[in-house]
Amino acid sequence: MRFAPFIACVFSVILSLQALSAEHWIYLDNKHVRLGVNMDAGASIGWFSQSNSNDNLLNSFDHGRYVQQSYYGDDDGSDWNGKPWCYNPVQGGSWKGEPSTLLESGIKEERLYVKTQPRQWASGERVNDMYMEQWLSLEGGLARLKYRMTFLGTSEHARKKHQEMPAVFVAPKLNTLAFCEASQPAWTNAALTRRQPGPPASQDAIFKTSERWAAWVNDNDEGLGIYFPHADMVTSYRVTDTGIGNCSYLAPLQTWSLKPGLKVEYEVLLAIGTVEQIRQVFSKMHSGEEAENSN
Repeated sequence: MRFAPFIACVFSVILSLQALSAEHWIYLDNKHVRLGVNMDAGASIGWFSQSNSNDNLLNSFDHGRYVQQSYYGDDDGSDWNGKPWCYNPVQGGSWKGEPSTLLESGIKEERLYVKTQPRQWASGERVNDMYMEQWLSLEGGLARLKYRMTFLGTSEHARKKHQEMPAVFVAPKLNTLAFCEASQPAWTNAALTRRQPGPPASQDAIFKTSERWAAWVNDNDEGLGIYFPHADMVTSYRVTDTGIGNCSYLAPLQTWSLKPGLKVEYEVLLAIGTVEQIRQVFSKMHSGEEAENSN
């Protein structure tokens, strides 16, 4: 899948390395927006803001937060803090804070590329039968995130699972989720739904959207938009009772099982603005895709 360019301009990506709380962060900054990854958490994305702003819209409270890849397979006898868990490679690392392993990284053609060997979320074991790749770049006010997962296992996982593609954790101040209901016609300026999701496993935790984007926003209707053309199903929740551990979350979902030789690729876009600004930007991206696919 290839997105049509939103803004045709020549820009310079500024790569900076900075120590933050004894962690190794790398930032891309094109004087419009700033995107940051924590190299000590599998190069997961934990910063997105306007350039020269300290107002980070993402969440990196622990290795399970960030914007990152996460996949699910069969039950494997592992235990997550007293809860039976399953095969669950996570880009950032384990719930106990054990980081994933970086296999490759570098800047090529103004993109940040990283290849990661993930860890099991519950057990913390290194996952030897999967690796994850990501290519990150900035285009005007947009961040383009391309992901690839390669499964090297020799046996198929029996159960189909909802797969997070990707998991997106944002700052808890973004408390309202805006999206176009599946019952509404897509890209016709139909009314948007705004809701404040409940805790994990709430009744409305999984839903469908006709326009394949959603935005987490604050009380002023400003925040972060996520465009995910590969999925029409989404899951979301909010955690509001833990203080510094509070978060807002969503993940575009596909449902499938892990099979030998499986490779999965997809792209998402991040944008900052009001809900209507975000919708307008993503509408242009969708129109560009439609035009490209018709040629």
